[in-house]
Amino acid sequence: MSQVQDTRTNGRAMAALLKFINFVERVGNMLPHPFWLFWVMAILLGIVSWSLAGTTVEIPNSDKDVTVQNLFSFDGLNFAVTSAFDNFAGFPPLAIVLVVLLGVSVAEKSGILEALLRLTIVRLPKRWVTFAIAFSGMIAHIMGDAAYLVMIPLGALAFRAAGRHPMLGVMVSYVSVSAGFNASPLITPSDAIRSSLASAAAQTIAPEASITPAATYFFSASSSLVLALIITLVVELVLSKREDFRIVPGDVLDLDGPQSIYIEKHETRALITALVSAVVFVAIVILLLFVPNSPFIEPGQQLVQSVVFSEIGVFISLLFTLIGSVYGFKTGKYKSFGDIPRAMIAGVAAIAPVLVLFFAVSQFLAYFTWTGLGSVLTVNGAALLQDLQAPHFLVLLIIILAIAFTNMIVTSGSAMWAIFAPILVPMMMYYGIRPEAAMVSFMIGDSVTNAITPMSAYFVLALGYVQKYKRDAGIGTLMAFTLPVSVSILIGWTAFYGLWYALGLPLGPGVPLR
Repeated sequence: MSQVQDTRTNGRAMAALLKFINFVERVGNMLPHPFWLFWVMAILLGIVSWSLAGTTVEIPNSDKDVTVQNLFSFDGLNFAVTSAFDNFAGFPPLAIVLVVLLGVSVAEKSGILEALLRLTIVRLPKRWVTFAIAFSGMIAHIMGDAAYLVMIPLGALAFRAAGRHPMLGVMVSYVSVSAGFNASPLITPSDAIRSSLASAAAQTIAPEASITPAATYFFSASSSLVLALIITLVVELVLSKREDFRIVPGDVLDLDGPQSIYIEKHETRALITALVSAVVFVAIVILLLFVPNSPFIEPGQQLVQSVVFSEIGVFISLLFTLIGSVYGFKTGKYKSFGDIPRAMIAGVAAIAPVLVLFFAVSQFLAYFTWTGLGSVLTVNGAALLQDLQAPHFLVLLIIILAIAFTNMIVTSGSAMWAIFAPILVPMMMYYGIRPEAAMVSFMIGDSVTNAITPMSAYFVLALGYVQKYKRDAGIGTLMAFTLPVSVSILIGWTAFYGLWYALGLPLGPGVPLR
């Protein structure tokens, strides 16, 4: 009798969940493409600036006043036209993302990143296959959205090689890449975008502020291990027990993708050579840091103030270009030096939609700064928080939850941070919270609901792979797996952040939490 009741309860819960998912999908489908969303927001910004024109606020801890300007005035329209080129060319994430991507593209097209992922999986015992896939998903974030295309078939292949159902591998791969998207043991292009936007927002309060892509590296790298462990525990202790994941006669276990998970001898030799070249590169950079009259650090500067950290994107790009080139030539993937720029071109072409979005984002942010509305919102918001005397970590927790919900509808992390950073970062700074701490809250919220929102194109992609094994699988089939993992990651990652906050550990090199 209790089993019947449990079944009915589970059925009602799943029905309610699907109803909520359908609601999210309907609301999300009402939103325009992010490119047009920013232009709609620019129009709304103009209306608000017109209604509040002349409003003045005093900037805390300074003798400076900011008055709201009307974007729809002649001066506003003149600014919009005359600044358009400068707004785009000077958009902080544009240069650093392109520079980092040039190097990452060379590495990705050479095959070294996929080889490293396969090596990570192969080196661990079969009983560790879930952890291996989960942690490989964290490493794969260096590849951006391409991580989905690599990891999902690779996960199916790894589970099949371990004698387990490949459908489970598909789901583990998908949830690892999506729900933990902002955690990685490597610095990723997403770190470059976030830090650039955060740095620009922080400079409105403190012109000398500089937030590098390595600003949250310690926390992000540690989180990648924690999330891989959470995923492993939830999957192995609960989700893998489902009947769906038992192999029975007649199951179709093939999947398009790589045919072998193992590393060939020539790949191993190429990896070793690439690793040696990476060590030599790092050694040279360190040596140049400590030689007299170093070109990378001025006398009296701390290491974290050196060019290596302030311009870390350049060094990341050089490192990936080096190892990608060495590996590519060693394996025969690259046959001439002309293949290197061709790989870069392919990488840049792949993010053309992001560059188009950047144009709209850069104009909106410039208008937002010119009107002065950002100062009004941040000063009044900080004053409200001061009146409420809300504990700092409670504010950070609210940010996590708000972003997690918003992320189910606005799935572009860079677009969402472009909207929130100009308000959130200065407001937190006025309230005594470091911008990097607010950025970590965003990183958590922006990740955890990726795996459960039907607005994500990769949710549909993962569902398509699942249906190769279970033809009648639907949204509920995938959701029944991703929801428990996403909720567990939300709770576990937030708790880990709370522990990190309580201990006062630095978020990255030279970046205190408080």
